Amino acid sequence: MSDPQTVPAHWFDDTQDIGRLVRAIYACISGPAGAPRDWARFRYLCHPRNLSLRTVVEADGSTWAQVLDTEQYIADVEPFFAANDFFEVETDQRIERFGQIAHVWSKYDARPTADSPVLIKRGANSLQLCYEKGRWWVFCTIWDNEREGVKFDLF
Repeated sequence: MSDPQTVPAHWFDDTQDIGRLVRAIYACISGPAGAPRDWARFRYLCHPRNLSLRTVVEADGSTWAQVLDTEQYIADVEPFFAANDFFEVETDQRIERFGQIAHVWSKYDARPTADSPVLIKRGANSLQLCYEKGRWWVFCTIWDNEREGVKFDLF
């Protein structure tokens, strides 16, 4: 857990506002093919015990949950980002907060550039956050992509 004085000021500022924190996560994973992602910033935004859960859809339509810690997530997506332009753009957000915990529903479109009319995929992220030691942390991100039978009807 980095001291706010040892990281860029905007990284710490990202952790002071829930909406900004979610947008910062998207910024970390977005970029053109082969461009390095800002994994140091990503690690800073995520709690050291952070988990990511991806819904995997098999060819027969069955699903299962792939659960990854932060380092496993990075290792899993780096080959894809090396070969593909990928910008995740938030299209809607709903924040529910109670005390020191928050849940964020974040709809997104994935595109080859942030302003491209070409849609790669769309989906929803469910992020669980906790306010601890003067900042918000991402503790868990769960996501699923839109597909036949799974459409945007969250909000």
